[in-house]
Amino acid sequence: MGIDLEKMRAKYSALTTKGGSSDNNFWKPEEGTQIIRIVAPEDGDPFRDYMYHYRMGAEGKTTFISPRSFGQKDPIAEFGNQLWNENTDESKEMARKFFPRMRVFAPVVVRGEEEKGVRIWGFSKTTYEALLRLVIDPEYGDITDVHTGTDLRVDYGKKAGQMYPTTEIRPMRKTSNLVEGDDAINKILETVPSFKELFPETTYDQAHQLLQETLNAGDEDTSEGSTHYASPTTKKEDTSTAETGAVTNIDQAFDELLA
Repeated sequence: MGIDLEKMRAKYSALTTKGGSSDNNFWKPEEGTQIIRIVAPEDGDPFRDYMYHYRMGAEGKTTFISPRSFGQKDPIAEFGNQLWNENTDESKEMARKFFPRMRVFAPVVVRGEEEKGVRIWGFSKTTYEALLRLVIDPEYGDITDVHTGTDLRVDYGKKAGQMYPTTEIRPMRKTSNLVEGDDAINKILETVPSFKELFPETTYDQAHQLLQETLNAGDEDTSEGSTHYASPTTKKEDTSTAETGAVTNIDQAFDELLA
């Protein structure tokens, strides 16, 4: 079988488009109010959570999905854990750069833009918790049901005195069809993007290489106020730090950071 050029073009577009993904596959709320419907894929789980590293690499512009998202160890997070365990204010401040942060994604249909099909919405852990509360609330039933599901009102924007925009989720009062007619429903369900294609699996070796690039960039930068890091001691074969211990310490670090 020959190479699938359409898939190759899609991957190239995903690499070269702002944010690292094709705009056709992703949706981001604009400031104001929008109505959406969450769509459940075939496995029945509409949510996919990934751990992300930000501002990595030689130029500090690389966003990278942690291998932990795929059940593997993450040398970047392990290095952050080492810094945190040095237990100094300076080392803890440096460690935060290497801790991955959760980002959650779900397939949605945006009302008024149904012709664009199902797209992927990315949101924070806080929004994820709000959505889960709705999903498990028996008062609303299955909000993703294609015939009796519930649309969601998304209010997005900055409030007075806030530095960053917030997202508020409210269920609509009435249930509704995903779209009108079974044929139209089946057609729109065929547009659900593949998570595996949009979020390709990353490896320990890839993360280790990115960590080295990030550290080397710090070593080369001699400008005033620049941050320098020691070379990592974590290796793939090293099992001296249990994975569960690393996760616990990283979670503690984020709790302190968020507080």
